[in-house]
Amino acid sequence: MSLRVVLTVGMLAAASAATQAQTIYPLNRADILTGAKFDFKVEFPGAPAEADAKVTIAGRDPAAFFGKPGTFVRNEDGQDYSSYVIRDVSIPTAGAVAVEAGAAKVSWDVYATPAPRKAKNVILFIGDGLSIAHRTAARILSKGIAEGKYGGELEIDDMPAMALISTAGSDSIVTDSANSMSAYTSGHKSCVNALGVYCARNKNTLDHPKVETLGELTKRRLGMAVGVVTNTEIEDATPAGMVSHTRRRSDYNDIVEMFYKVKPDVIMGGGSVNWLAKSTPGSRRTDERDYIKMFEADGYTFAGTSTEMLAAGKAGARKLLGLFNTGNVDGALDRMFLKKGTVGRFPDQPDLTDQVRVSLDILSKSDKGFMLMVESGRIDKYSHSLDAERAIYDTIMLDNAVKVAKQFAAKDNDTLIIVVGDHAHPVSVIGVYDDERPGQTPREKLGVYADAKAPNYSKPNADGYPDSVDVSRRIALNFGTFPDNCFNAKPYLDGENVPAVAGATANTFVANEKNCTRPGSVRMTGNIPFDGNTETHSGDDVLLTAMGPGSDMFHGHMPNVRVFKVIATALGLGE
Repeated sequence: MSLRVVLTVGMLAAASAATQAQTIYPLNRADILTGAKFDFKVEFPGAPAEADAKVTIAGRDPAAFFGKPGTFVRNEDGQDYSSYVIRDVSIPTAGAVAVEAGAAKVSWDVYATPAPRKAKNVILFIGDGLSIAHRTAARILSKGIAEGKYGGELEIDDMPAMALISTAGSDSIVTDSANSMSAYTSGHKSCVNALGVYCARNKNTLDHPKVETLGELTKRRLGMAVGVVTNTEIEDATPAGMVSHTRRRSDYNDIVEMFYKVKPDVIMGGGSVNWLAKSTPGSRRTDERDYIKMFEADGYTFAGTSTEMLAAGKAGARKLLGLFNTGNVDGALDRMFLKKGTVGRFPDQPDLTDQVRVSLDILSKSDKGFMLMVESGRIDKYSHSLDAERAIYDTIMLDNAVKVAKQFAAKDNDTLIIVVGDHAHPVSVIGVYDDERPGQTPREKLGVYADAKAPNYSKPNADGYPDSVDVSRRIALNFGTFPDNCFNAKPYLDGENVPAVAGATANTFVANEKNCTRPGSVRMTGNIPFDGNTETHSGDDVLLTAMGPGSDMFHGHMPNVRVFKVIATALGLGE
């Protein structure tokens, strides 16, 4: 039978008038999985005293309803409001839940997951910032196109289920990677820069109302193995979204501690400087905890290079921590072809495909199944820097990693594979830049409509990469937002593009003059606020493709929180 709960929070002010609560968390129209943990919080304006507030849930004391006591705080963090909080609660029964706090009202939908469990394993691929144009460009370069037909299909496209996913956050129609990833991993909407929390008024970034993540849920409820794999810093928003609870995504040191608390079985990426004790040269920690040694003491094999990672896999490691760069792992174009970026300092960084292979070898040892998140994160970062070729090559790398997962899943057909961007970029394939066209500037070199002939990249290698991006007829993958910059429509062979640098006025950016000296460069007047130095995200929907048990639940248009609901349903995470 459905449970209908009415939460009434009554407050009598001095004039005996009811005071309306400022905010109730979780927010209105929240979808809540039965048994999933969250923090319940009500914020009251005007900082009333506890004696002036009475809190009831369906006529009962909140402590009796949730089975644990709450806390009332007047002038929380010295601010002009009071709060009532009960942390780490859950609702065991599905149904509509109406919530009232004074004159404020919200409704929740508490849902269970029907038996039987559909999938043993889930592999969630996040192409950070992956947009339709990235897919199109990657297909052109890796498969070729002639007479309007491609030479093959991408692995990420050759999947039976498809849906359009909207990504807006609770505070903005244009999201960032933190709250968009939190939607996938918790099923709750949040605000820009937030991970695994609702954005309340707390001053401490770690005190905001928390919601349980997939990394926590799958281990706690089902005893599943968990893997978090990326080619960005492991503390960055997308991988952190599997385990973290903070209002500020830049709390890297705290996020490392959260990784240690959850202890995913496989953790791989960059960002080693936040794992080393403060006294270690180059460390960015503010304490003397060496988390690499702490994980090793807990039975993890540590790998600092691709060679060590592959050796750990062959040796039968059951837990692996891999940190391959002090910052982000270099992308495919730099590692394999141009040898730029930090390749000189870190010559033995793994490809995402090898990270996935090793992860699957380790995680598949679990008889209870596994939850693996894999991010190709530099698609986003190279898009921010207006570096089209690097973004395209990392999209091809994502496609190759998905191929590895599909080959694994084909053996038993018990693995749900999902490929989706966490948000979009304002990027489009608008034609080709053709050096044979007269003139010098990008506008003169651009061929559109009938003049947008197929690019003349060389035949791609076995992994789908042309051996050079410096050809005479190149794909025009253009960006819709940008700071002041200089542009000549040619690839950045000397290293990742830096479109803008700090200006003479504080918090403003100007075109990078180094780019302005490139032959054929033109000055582009920016169209974003003056304090921005890179391209920005867009509010466009992203495309999700999926296959395996449970994938039939993806169809049409869906909000990003539904991705969590499909995963939870496929795994039977609800009580």
